[in-house]
Amino acid sequence: MKKILVGVKRVVDYNVRVRVKPDGTGVALDGVKMSVNPFDEIALEEALRIRERGQANEVVVASIGPADSQQQLRTALAMGADRALHVQTDSTIEPLGVARAFLKLVERENPFLVIFGKQAIDDDNGQTGQLLASLWDRPQVTFASRLELGEATARVTREVDAGLETLDVDLPAVITADLRLNEPRYVKLPDIMKAKKKPLETLSLADLGADTREHLRIVRVGPPSQRTKGVMVKTTEELVEALKKKGLF
Repeated sequence: MKKILVGVKRVVDYNVRVRVKPDGTGVALDGVKMSVNPFDEIALEEALRIRERGQANEVVVASIGPADSQQQLRTALAMGADRALHVQTDSTIEPLGVARAFLKLVERENPFLVIFGKQAIDDDNGQTGQLLASLWDRPQVTFASRLELGEATARVTREVDAGLETLDVDLPAVITADLRLNEPRYVKLPDIMKAKKKPLETLSLADLGADTREHLRIVRVGPPSQRTKGVMVKTTEELVEALKKKGLF
């Protein structure tokens, strides 16, 4: 069976204004709307389109996070995924630990394609796909804006600073989805009801045996500094003088 494994992360909804906890230990999440990471939605949509074209038999979504992450997995199932895997943990896992956990899932599921969003909007690390490809020793293409599958290869167009780059890679491979790859479908109420009956398996990090030890320690989280009020100048000379006073010129 040809499987596609898609990574899904629970993040603060992009419409929500993020607030830092008063003690600086992190972001306040109480009562905050959480959603599927937008780039992961794009990754899932691409996997579903591949299956609908008959190039895959099953789409499996997986998430690593707290018990509430099942809500986002059910959303992914409502979009059309066939089943879900939830690696439950209340700890914050670094990208390397996430990649190691996904490697165990890859060894278990044996997918021919793994698709992630290019980054999560909460930490913006953008590392998990690359790390998994290295650990798995398989090709990778990041920031994909177009994906075409052959029998044993994938042709991926990716966005780079100078424009577009097209690469051919052997399968299995890891792909990370960019914003322009597709537009995710709208989830309808009947699909939400059907998703409640789809299989969702809960695992633990101990079940996987993945090394998720922390290598970094967050010392403090703080909001960005407030922007200072602008100054209107009438001439270039006034602008230069103002920049000199601020030590910027």
